[in-house]
Amino acid sequence: MGEPRVFPLNKKNPAQRAATHCMEQFLASVEKRAFSMAAMAVGNRDDALDIVQDAMFALVRRYRHKQRDQWRPLFFTILNNRITDWHRRHKTVSRWQLLREKFVGDDEDDGFDPGVLEDTAGPQPEQLVFSQHALEQIESAVSGLPPRQQQAFMLRCVEGFDVAETASAMSCSAGSVKTHLSRALAALRTQLEEVR
Repeated sequence: MGEPRVFPLNKKNPAQRAATHCMEQFLASVEKRAFSMAAMAVGNRDDALDIVQDAMFALVRRYRHKQRDQWRPLFFTILNNRITDWHRRHKTVSRWQLLREKFVGDDEDDGFDPGVLEDTAGPQPEQLVFSQHALEQIESAVSGLPPRQQQAFMLRCVEGFDVAETASAMSCSAGSVKTHLSRALAALRTQLEEVR
C-alpha cells in the first residue's frame, strides 16, 4: 500500500497543512496492520484494500477534527464495522449467529482474562526461532476464526486494546469480548499445537 492521500494539502494554511500531515502520519502508522487484519478477516486482498481505504476515508471525513489520541480507537471501530458489513454482504455470518450475539452473546462472560496467562514452561531454544512456516500457520489459523473471534483476537492481542476499547470497537459488551477472545484462543491453541 502506498502512503494514503486522503485530502489535499493546502499550502496557504500552515495549521491545516500541519493537521493534514499529522493525519497522514497516523494513517501510515496503522495501514499495514489494518490491511493484515482486513485481509485475514475477508480472505481477499482486493476487498481488504477497499475496506481499509474506506475506513481511512471515513475517519478523515467524520473525525479529523477530533484529538489525535481518539483517532486510533475510532479508526479500528470503523474498520471493524466495515469488516462486519463485508461479512453481512457476503453472508458468511449467519443470521442466527448475529441474533445470538445480539441477544445472548452480550451477557456471556466466562471470566476469562488474557492478562493472567503466563508461560510456566518458559521459552525453549527451538521456540525462539520462528520460521516462516510457523508464521504462515498462525496467520492461517487466525484467518479461519469466526469473524467476531478474529476481531477480538486482533484488537486485544495484536493491537493491544484493552477490553473496554475492544468492546467499543466491536460495538458489544466487555463480557462478549472476553467470550470471543477466550474461544479464539482456545481454537488457536488447538490448531497451533504442533507449532509450539
